[in-house]
Amino acid sequence: MKIIIAGAGEVGFHLAKLLSYESLDITLIDIERDRLNYAEGHLDIKTLRGNACSLTVLKESNAAESDLLIAVTGSESVNITVCALAKQLGSKRTIARISNIEFTNSDESISFQDIGVDELISPEELAADEIQQLLDQSAFSNSYEFENGALTMIGTQLGTNVPFVGKTVKEAASIFPDVHFMPIAVQRKGTQFTMIPRGDTVFEVGDTVFFITLEEGVEEIQKLSGKSNKPIKNVMILGGSRIGVNTARELCEKKFRVILLEQNKIKAMEISEELPDLMVIHGDGRSSELLEEESIESMDAFISVTENSETNIMSCLMASSKGVQKTIALVENMDYFHLSQAIGIDTLINKKLLTANTIFRYIRRGEVVDMTTLNNLNAEILEFVVHHESKVANYKIKDLDFPRYATIGGVIRDGLGIIALGDYTIMPGDRVVVCAMPRAIKRVESLFL
Repeated sequence: MKIIIAGAGEVGFHLAKLLSYESLDITLIDIERDRLNYAEGHLDIKTLRGNACSLTVLKESNAAESDLLIAVTGSESVNITVCALAKQLGSKRTIARISNIEFTNSDESISFQDIGVDELISPEELAADEIQQLLDQSAFSNSYEFENGALTMIGTQLGTNVPFVGKTVKEAASIFPDVHFMPIAVQRKGTQFTMIPRGDTVFEVGDTVFFITLEEGVEEIQKLSGKSNKPIKNVMILGGSRIGVNTARELCEKKFRVILLEQNKIKAMEISEELPDLMVIHGDGRSSELLEEESIESMDAFISVTENSETNIMSCLMASSKGVQKTIALVENMDYFHLSQAIGIDTLINKKLLTANTIFRYIRRGEVVDMTTLNNLNAEILEFVVHHESKVANYKIKDLDFPRYATIGGVIRDGLGIIALGDYTIMPGDRVVVCAMPRAIKRVESLFL
């Protein structure tokens, strides 16, 4: 598969890095030599210096033969132009990164596909949506919905009071036979060690366990893990970035009580004019005095989305120390992810990871309709559509030659979620949710072709 990435900034480099693990033919285009030199020194990819809007550069990159062109420069107008040109040259599929959410929410009178842009992706909008989902499932550190909640992935850390701690997965299943969830991945406390749980896997205190669950299973996991899904109504947001404003707008529309703190006076005034229902405070959100003055202890959630990762982490720690139950920090450095639980922050989010998740489904073999990569976990969750010719079709799960480092978490049939066990027969038309480690992904893909 030949992929061209226009833009070697943070998002472009991160995408190139992840895609290079897939042994794909990747060409990275950028106008800055230093960025390309860095990419060449760290990744096994081709690089091309030049303006991606140049027809000469696109032809030199062999855009006419590309399976996918991803434009992720810092300019949305450049990204749209690059996609339009590449499509006319013969690129099979194009994806443009944008920042203006008006484009993604445009009505049917505007068709970007007509001008050559197959998909628009806004990292800021993806991050705002992720925050919304985390607030909806406030008891958990991670959550992701498949098919509008027919199945949900949630992650939670096991405390000493969890009744199945010290027991194997098989023992836990026999003690709680009527539950509506299934464990799909486990990460041991304080390690980078990821496991796909089997019957003899023992749950330990401090494990972060990821489950696939039905709607009723969410409450069951809350009770068993001792977590409460306290409704969130009062939210404080630090940072008037696009993510902060988009999140505030969505929360205000849902009648949340929202306070947004912005250090830049002019920007604070502009946000206040744009969102009249939002309380905007001009001030330094890193100040404990200001936070106390704005009654941070009465907040149900604190979201820090400034452009500085360290500021976001430190302010969330401060909020946590004041008793705020849910803290979410935006970070740019992927290395921070393994620190989140250890230092007391509920959830870290990363725009690069969210963008990569969205784009990855276009390079997966088999019909992948959705996927997510878990924070700080070396595994992917993919949703496949089963066809008549798929190798899994008309087979019971227990009879499949499924890789050891992957597991089926659930099935969606006719819009309904099912926790599918060994005797379940997979049928054409089913949507199967699979958790797989990198070494097993190609094998899993081949089963759904």
